[in-house]
Amino acid sequence: MTATAPNRPAAPVSIRGLSTADATARLKAGGPNVVGSSTPSLWRIVGTQFRNVVLVLLLSTALLSGVLGQLQDAVVILVILVISVGLGAVSEYRSARVSSAMGDRLRHSARVLRDEQWATVDVRDVVVGDVVRLGVGTVVPGDCVLLTAEELECDESVLTGESRSVPRHVGETALQGAVVVAGAAEAEVRATGTHTEFGGIATGIRSRQPETTFQAGLARFSVLLVWIAVALMILIVVSGLAFSRPLLTTILFALAIAVGVTPQLLPAVVSTALAAGARVLKRSDVLVKRLVCVEDLGGVDVLVTDKTGTLTSGGLRFRSAVGQDGLPDDRVLAAAVATVPEDLAGEGAASSIADVLDRAVFDTAERVKLQTGTALATRPFDHERMYSSALVEQPDGSHTLIMKGAPDVVVPRCRNVSDGATAYLRELLEAGHRVLAVGAAAVDDTVTTADPDSVNAPFVLLGFVVFEDPPRPGVADAIAELRGLGVRVIVVTGDDPIVAGELARSVGIPVNRPLLGSDLHAAAGSPSALAEQVLAAGVVARVRPADKADIVRALRAAGNTVAFLGDGVNDALALHAADVGISVLSATDVARDAADVVLLDKSLAAVATAIRTGRRVFANTLKYVMMGTSSNIGNMLSAAVAASFLPFLPMLPAQVLLNNLIYDLGQLTIPTDRVDAERLVAPSRWDLGAVRRFMLTFGPVSSLFDFITFAVLIGVVHASPAEFRTVWFVESLLTQSLVVFVIRTNRVPSWRSRPGLWLTIGALGSAAIAIALPLSPLGAVVAFAPLPWPLLLTIGAIAASYLALAEVLKALLFRYVFRPPSTAHRSAHHVRRAAARFGATR
Repeated sequence: MTATAPNRPAAPVSIRGLSTADATARLKAGGPNVVGSSTPSLWRIVGTQFRNVVLVLLLSTALLSGVLGQLQDAVVILVILVISVGLGAVSEYRSARVSSAMGDRLRHSARVLRDEQWATVDVRDVVVGDVVRLGVGTVVPGDCVLLTAEELECDESVLTGESRSVPRHVGETALQGAVVVAGAAEAEVRATGTHTEFGGIATGIRSRQPETTFQAGLARFSVLLVWIAVALMILIVVSGLAFSRPLLTTILFALAIAVGVTPQLLPAVVSTALAAGARVLKRSDVLVKRLVCVEDLGGVDVLVTDKTGTLTSGGLRFRSAVGQDGLPDDRVLAAAVATVPEDLAGEGAASSIADVLDRAVFDTAERVKLQTGTALATRPFDHERMYSSALVEQPDGSHTLIMKGAPDVVVPRCRNVSDGATAYLRELLEAGHRVLAVGAAAVDDTVTTADPDSVNAPFVLLGFVVFEDPPRPGVADAIAELRGLGVRVIVVTGDDPIVAGELARSVGIPVNRPLLGSDLHAAAGSPSALAEQVLAAGVVARVRPADKADIVRALRAAGNTVAFLGDGVNDALALHAADVGISVLSATDVARDAADVVLLDKSLAAVATAIRTGRRVFANTLKYVMMGTSSNIGNMLSAAVAASFLPFLPMLPAQVLLNNLIYDLGQLTIPTDRVDAERLVAPSRWDLGAVRRFMLTFGPVSSLFDFITFAVLIGVVHASPAEFRTVWFVESLLTQSLVVFVIRTNRVPSWRSRPGLWLTIGALGSAAIAIALPLSPLGAVVAFAPLPWPLLLTIGAIAASYLALAEVLKALLFRYVFRPPSTAHRSAHHVRRAAARFGATR
């Protein structure tokens, strides 16, 4: 017969599946196969804004002001609240729209039997009663009962947490979300969407976003601010009682100070920065499934990647099928094509490198009209065994057991291997070719299995199937770019160590002696030793899927932030284990599901762009945090101290909140700011200690200049309470707004770094409002007094002195304040990533 799909045992006649009309009706009645809606709702997001304690404090302050008859203050505070909620909600909604649009580009499919023909449909269109085909790499699309099963094994870790694969047999249930890691099956769908066991789990965790490293850092920072706010509130209340001020007025002021300490627009700034980063990455053909992972990308210092399609072109091309003597031999090709899976030989899509090789073999055999035997039984490729096999009936009626796979697995099982064949094999590997060895054993007609381990028959080496996969154009430049970003590249592959090592060296990856997967077990009990070996080797070859995950976990345990780039079924475990999992749009479904970031093209240059963007987003977010810790907290500390010795409140509650709002509005432009090149060359890590040291230095300096202002107002000007509040409002807002030009860069002097246009407009706009507001008719609304020009000039001189001192302090502190932090890794979030496969967005 010619090289069409080799014959296979027929499926039971009763397996007919559904008609298209029936499936359409069931889809309409039962709904799509999704576990929840991923379409963002603006009103739902508005409601979630009030989970922010700061906004609850604002609302409480407004209500309390209204109850006390301070209607003017209540109105001002409510306006501030509406603006804060509106900005945060719109920013988060836009970010959610970006994330939803990203997810909509990641399509997932399933093979179903419709109208008695196998067809590929969107996984969300699978309905109860569908018959689905499961193969290696398939994610089970619903809770199914197995109708047929050929050595089926499923990874159910997403459901059970158990990493070992589970054998499944006819009549048993395969659960939605499980991944087929070995064998094949046909199954009838019994439940879909939220009615599945996986759907229930995914729905239960939907409201509990897994925390990333950066989010954990922000949480610790927020706790620090809460303690500062509590301390200031206690100081204000105690001083208010000492001065016999009205208790409720004192409490209102204390609440305003607490709100002022906490940067209420931090969520909006973070969301804006993340969404902007995601849009930049999208233009570079990088899709981010979870926006918070943009910032985690900035912390990456080790990239673990496979070889094929990353260092090489990925276009594996059949080169030749040769005998042991190196000459073309059709018997080798005929034997190789017999092990090609039926679904792949028909219309199935390649789900792994093994499938790509099989497709090339099949296409070549079909092109030359090669005569092949009839496959009586097959055993698909397995990443643990590293070979596939088939029991074949030859045209003359004899039976042959064929074995095709990694040369270092197949060749040792063959008896007739010549020295010439061994030398020729090494020559092929050193030339960078991917090679499959093909062996055969004659068996009698009583043998019914394709498992070589079950058949005591001598194998002979027929020869080799050779493929070409040249280095990817530009990969050496991308490796150099990653090295310039402080990122080590480690190659982890199932390929031969000679091939992998030579290729890695040719593209600029330092390689000592490549490690083998079998070498890893000696250091299995010591993650630090394993990480050291891997980093020293540069290349690890002949690895199993579990080995890749062990390598990633060891590197993380050693303090590295690890990204893993992979696109095959065997990469899913490592993608789950990494700080940032990166896959490619053309990858297997299970790999895309396990990833946080999806590339439209499997390019290391795109990874470098993503890391650089992540660092830029992190740097700009950190600028906002630093601003909040230096000026904002300093001003609130000044207010609390002033309240302890002044006979009147240094600023009214509404004025405090207005000051904070105008400042925050100007800082919303920080995500658009330029970032100095030197801040992109090292991994970005959240360091609460550095933030605390920065706060304890710049905060008191800000307060020092506030106290100078107080001294001038009390001792020289003899200002009234209204004038005092107005001057300090202008001075504090002016210094807060302008110091961003100093703090935004590590360079000294600051003007060596050019700020972004929108940041400049935002900062100068806030400063202009600070000066103009008391002079305008609106000043009277919030109880401001008009200021004479000499007093405004005095404020300007104080602000200029503050900026000059801040410049000097920065020159000293930025050299020491940023130290490598202890590394904290987020917990696994594989359930949520897998649930994205069944999202509702179209």
